[in-house]
Amino acid sequence: MQRDQNKDIIAGGNTLDPHSWVSKYADYLYTYAVTRINDEDQARDLVQETFLAALEKAGTFEGRSTERTWLTAILKFKVIDVYRKNSSAFAKRANLSDAEQEHQDFFDAVDGHWNDQHRPKELGIERPDALENKEFQRILQLCMKKLPVLWLSVFTMKHMDDESTETICNTLKVSASNFWVIIHRAKVNLRACLQKNWI
Repeated sequence: MQRDQNKDIIAGGNTLDPHSWVSKYADYLYTYAVTRINDEDQARDLVQETFLAALEKAGTFEGRSTERTWLTAILKFKVIDVYRKNSSAFAKRANLSDAEQEHQDFFDAVDGHWNDQHRPKELGIERPDALENKEFQRILQLCMKKLPVLWLSVFTMKHMDDESTETICNTLKVSASNFWVIIHRAKVNLRACLQKNWI
């Protein structure tokens, strides 16, 4: 008996309802994508590609997760593909000796603490509810948009997705030393941008 294409797809006790995906999950998936790649048009494209891929793979859905979790996993792989594509050219230009010099400029060689002129200032987000502050979030997103693509990819995978250093290096095809150069530069640049625009 052939299944009616308008009916839901049932797998492992859970039901996929492709007709409701856009209304239920599009905003969530878009936010997930745009916070990781900082490109609104590309984020929209990735969400559409996610829905298409999910339709193609609906038969493989085993029902061990919710629809949202399954769709997010598909989108995550698509975001990682964007990272890979954008990172290969940039990784070759990351220079370890420049980063070591920057490290010496920012940190004391003896104790490793911040040099006085580069010591971070309070950002005014130390209160528990401050991270929910929409203005801070807006400025943080603007600062993240200024990061080079590879830096944003590394920073996002490390600090938003909690990926291991090894996974990031393998995914983006960067060496461990380049990873540390990139993560250091990303943090220093974000800090400088936040201090300039938030304080």
